[in-house]
Amino acid sequence: MKTEDGAPLIEGRQLAAFSNREEENYAKADVPFMLEDALVAEGARFSAADPWQVKVIVDGRLMTGQNPASAGPLAEEIVKALL
Repeated sequence: MKTEDGAPLIEGRQLAAFSNREEENYAKADVPFMLEDALVAEGARFSAADPWQVKVIVDGRLMTGQNPASAGPLAEEIVKALL
């Protein structure tokens, strides 16, 4: 996605998502690209914990989690933001 001025929506933003290390051992055969690499190529400030560990990043209204283990803690951050 792009912003109104044409810049990538995630450019310069901190975020977490499936890491290359997780993809290598889980879904590489099913995914046509490495998510970490694609996000970094768009200018994201990618951060990851060890594979399958919890990692949640809140960068303003952008809230991301690394993997399914991050779902609960990410939900807690969303609830905090809504209160």
